[in-house]
Amino acid sequence: MLQFSSEEMTKIKTKDCSAIIDNLIQNNQTVLTSETLVPPDSRATWNLYYFCPEHGVRLDWQRNSPLEHRCPVDGKVFTGEPYDGAWWRWLNGLNSKACNELGLLWHLTGEQQYLAKVRDILMAYADHYPDYEEHGGIPYNGPGKANAQTLCEANCHMDFARGYDFVREALTEAERGHIEQNLLREGAEFMMQHRSDQLHNHEMKISSTIGVIGLLLDEQRFIDFAVNSPYGLRYQLEHGIIGEGLWFEGSIHYHYYALQALMGYEMMARGSEYSLKDHPSFFQMLAFPLQLVQIDGRFPRLNDCIAGQEVLTHSHLFEYAYSEFKHPLFASALASIYQNKSRDNIDALLYGVEELPAAEPLATQPIHAPDVGITICKDQQRSNMLLVKHTPYGGEHDHYDRLGIIICRDGKEILPDLGTTGYGAELHYGYYKNTVTHNTLAVNQQNQPPAIPQVLSFEEHDGVTCLDTIVDWSKAHPGLDSHTLVQWDEDAYRDVTFRRSVIWLGHTAIEINQVENPHAQQLDLVWHVRGQHQVHPAAVECDNPLQGPLARMTDCKVQPVSGVSAQQFDIEGQAPYHCYVVAQGELLTGQAPDNPATSNLSYMLLRSKNTHYKAAVIHDLDSARALENVDVQWVGDSAYISLSRGGEAHSIKVAFTDSGMEYHVLRHD
Repeated sequence: MLQFSSEEMTKIKTKDCSAIIDNLIQNNQTVLTSETLVPPDSRATWNLYYFCPEHGVRLDWQRNSPLEHRCPVDGKVFTGEPYDGAWWRWLNGLNSKACNELGLLWHLTGEQQYLAKVRDILMAYADHYPDYEEHGGIPYNGPGKANAQTLCEANCHMDFARGYDFVREALTEAERGHIEQNLLREGAEFMMQHRSDQLHNHEMKISSTIGVIGLLLDEQRFIDFAVNSPYGLRYQLEHGIIGEGLWFEGSIHYHYYALQALMGYEMMARGSEYSLKDHPSFFQMLAFPLQLVQIDGRFPRLNDCIAGQEVLTHSHLFEYAYSEFKHPLFASALASIYQNKSRDNIDALLYGVEELPAAEPLATQPIHAPDVGITICKDQQRSNMLLVKHTPYGGEHDHYDRLGIIICRDGKEILPDLGTTGYGAELHYGYYKNTVTHNTLAVNQQNQPPAIPQVLSFEEHDGVTCLDTIVDWSKAHPGLDSHTLVQWDEDAYRDVTFRRSVIWLGHTAIEINQVENPHAQQLDLVWHVRGQHQVHPAAVECDNPLQGPLARMTDCKVQPVSGVSAQQFDIEGQAPYHCYVVAQGELLTGQAPDNPATSNLSYMLLRSKNTHYKAAVIHDLDSARALENVDVQWVGDSAYISLSRGGEAHSIKVAFTDSGMEYHVLRHD
């Protein structure tokens, strides 16, 4: 066996595996208690079609219901495509996972039924795989054979390969030849034809699987292609990590998805000349995102992140990481993970140390990563947090929300990033992925074009953090070594610059927005709040004037804004949240889907066509003592801000130059 020596497996079996054995049996009940079933032809498509188009939640997959697919929210049954093909893709995933996990279970128990099931599955796929027809049509993806995209071929073949490694010694020579030639080798050759020349998490997955098959079959051609060719694993590590250590796609989920692929390869290659563990980007990829955990203990849902993927559950990465590097950061990651579940898992059994050291769970830390493009401000006393996203454009999985913000108050995300849903659901492209469903600037309700924001200045002093950022769409984007579809409007943003400056006081977040709009386009500064907006006395009901993603907004009201406009939102389980919009313009409010789309959140759009537009928003984050007075006055390129709370008065001058923002306290008593 390639994954473990006989000595390592003997040591593993001396541990108390009873809970893990029970979990493995339970997790594979569908496969163990059913007749082995594989697609007889190329009918399997894409698992991300298996979502309710209305609620954006995954449908309830049932082994005995290949033609009827139920929504878990309202029980509605969907039939036909794309759901039928997605049902078969799910089955492929269960079968391949079973090969890996039941192969291990056979070693742990010696029970022949698990070996027999793995043999049956592998032989059945080897029977059919050469005759599966190439099919696809999934955005951004190469085709598949057993599935509809090359990525899914890689995911399934990784588990097929690991399962085969577990049982190979118990198979006959004829069985080994059949599986190796018609499933593993055939799959590797197909994936080599369709791996794209681009930086992408898909290419990490595809290369990792080809590399694992190469190691198993002792096929140097596969290994060289996977590891050392252009756009192979080494190339991805050297070109796909930006700045302080984030995967270029800008999604923390896809960062770890790419790393998971690399880890799948590394667990086969460890200790060999083909290992990549010592590459500096390997450690960077494990460590950096752990600094981005929010005050609520979750990762921010930046860019493409399906609800649930923001939770830190990656024991398969950090058990291995701690055993290899012994770094306290990885011990803290495991402490966070095991707050919510037992350590009785495969990852700890196979790769973990005997006993983890005492470690505190991960906590939000203030961070300014100018090259990655993320700044986090934190107030420990009140459990408040502000995140500013000034990342460079990240390609396919980006959400076109340069200079977007997230705010947490009292440990709860109240101005969220919604992430997304299954990519096959209309809500993905039709709603979640767009500029107007983020806390940022939208022009003509269109998506922002690719851009690289610039940090003009950053300062921290006396408990105050000041960040001044700008994105300039008059500058051409240099392009990205990754395939993309054009889903933005260059004309709408032509020559527009958006400067967002934030002053973080812990109990208050001051946001100053300046837009140069030389062609007098429709500007919308957008905020959405996870709470119920209380109707302002000046607001009147109106028909929704918007098209595109926010055409679905309901309960629309409009009010003129001149000077300071106080807005209140009732937050479940907390005191009301207040913000103060200081601008000239029109404020459009309404309700639109949260994520999942089983409930709504409150939208607030500040609208103007001014060619030189300035707007400030004061976010009151002190739930115990509300702001009593807010005022902002502009004098030339300086803003004078006055705040009072509980008898304390603050007077601040903020001066803006081409090189950044200068912050001066004029009065504090």
